Amino acid sequence: MSASAETASQMAREIAEIPQAAARLLDGGQGAIARIVAALDLTRISHAVVSGRGSSGHAGTHLRYLLETRLGLSAAPAAPSVVTRYGAEPRLSGALYILVSQSGRSPDLVAAAEQATAAGAQTIALVNDPESPAARACRHVLPVLAGPELAVAATKTVVNTMLAGSLLVAALSGDEVFRRAVETAPQRLAEALELDWSDWALRLSRAPAGYVIGRGFSLGPAREAALKSAEVMGVPVLAYSAAEVLHGPKAAIRAEHPVLGLDPGGEVSESIASSLAALAQAGAPVFAAAGPQPRLQGLSAGGDPALDAIALLAPVYRALESAASLQGRDVDSPPGLRKVTETL
Repeated sequence: MSASAETASQMAREIAEIPQAAARLLDGGQGAIARIVAALDLTRISHAVVSGRGSSGHAGTHLRYLLETRLGLSAAPAAPSVVTRYGAEPRLSGALYILVSQSGRSPDLVAAAEQATAAGAQTIALVNDPESPAARACRHVLPVLAGPELAVAATKTVVNTMLAGSLLVAALSGDEVFRRAVETAPQRLAEALELDWSDWALRLSRAPAGYVIGRGFSLGPAREAALKSAEVMGVPVLAYSAAEVLHGPKAAIRAEHPVLGLDPGGEVSESIASSLAALAQAGAPVFAAAGPQPRLQGLSAGGDPALDAIALLAPVYRALESAASLQGRDVDSPPGLRKVTETL
């Protein structure tokens, strides 16, 4: 599956940089996290709002689960059009408002963050560019330190954004066990990059559509895997929670639709396995690294589920890039897409 450095796509090179980018965040992000933690008084925060679109939104989904399970804060996704299109001014004085954006340049996200800051929210920008408009719109900035990313399909920035959110929550919660788990990210991601998930990606490349199933910490990564499949392979792929796929979507899944299951272990593992088993029994080709009959290589045992949910993106990215390149697709610049998408 691997290509030489001379012939590899920019996307492939950036995927290969994921463990190094994670190490850079662990080394360089602690000061910003310490400043944010010192400035926040969680006793004065009633809830959290997380804002982001596309891959950033999927990182935000992972962060929302962390905020709710580790900090006990009810967390909701923001709807920037409430501010930019409807002209409303949500009351956010007791909120922790986290803007997630790799570029930090989408006007609607920036405008909504500005409104949240003006409304009295504790606003934090998780951005790759600390000088971006999004960073200036927030009270606090947490750079994700992924380094320059040139391929249109975001990979290392997504992983580092999820890791930055994990480090922030670990610090805010004082959870030393979780903090130590996140600090193993470079090693865990390097292990994940060695996993061969090409069977799934090659099957997807010949399919009319596909599905990705996750739950809990892996729901955001599942949505990210679906987005990258559409973006890089040109195949429409839908992501569902294992808790909802049997409530209707199952009726549309057929033998020609490969299903990828992302099971990071932990409390939701049995639920994911049960849903995947039901889909397989109905005739769907199921690809997973866990369960009674895994068809994909998996991570070694003993990892933290919140971290492993992030790590499972590494073999997804690698397999998609390889399969798309074999098809002759331009993985660095998919048709009709730009690196920075601006909406209002």
